[in-house]
Amino acid sequence: MNLPNKLTVLRVILIPFFVVSLLAFGGNVRILRYVAASIFIVASLTDMLDGKIARKYNLVTNFGKFMDPLADKLLVCSALICLVELRQLPSWMVIIIVSREFIISGFRLVAAEQGIVIAASYWGKFKTTFQMLAVILMIVDLPVLRLITVICTWVALILTIVSLVDYIMKNHKVLTEGRM
Repeated sequence: MNLPNKLTVLRVILIPFFVVSLLAFGGNVRILRYVAASIFIVASLTDMLDGKIARKYNLVTNFGKFMDPLADKLLVCSALICLVELRQLPSWMVIIIVSREFIISGFRLVAAEQGIVIAASYWGKFKTTFQMLAVILMIVDLPVLRLITVICTWVALILTIVSLVDYIMKNHKVLTEGRM
């Protein structure tokens, strides 16, 4: 259990604390929203750190390859579902975002069975950045930032769709031809 894997496990452990902090008292206690935002930020930073450390120090493991993307999806999906519960995000947006994650995960699974590793694209990285920013802004829910929150949310949704289309176009041969 190296440092990157410990950071990944920490991210998973933080999720229930994040969810409870955000949903406690119907999301109406401002200090708990700040606690939830802080937990989400720490968890998001572990996502960035674990991969950098693993690559830099050659600490990439099968556990990390499996758990890192899973932990990331659990964190983001948990946040999005909580925001639907709090009526801050429409469910149709979350369905699009979660569907994209399932499709990409399916592609990666099929590619991995063929010995192909498909790296994250810049579109996917931009999507993740805007998703996390939008989630943080929705959690803190400050009226003065409402327009920025709406813009970030729409940008995240558009990047979700663009990154999916880009991913499919670049990797369609994994499904259609069996090899790239």
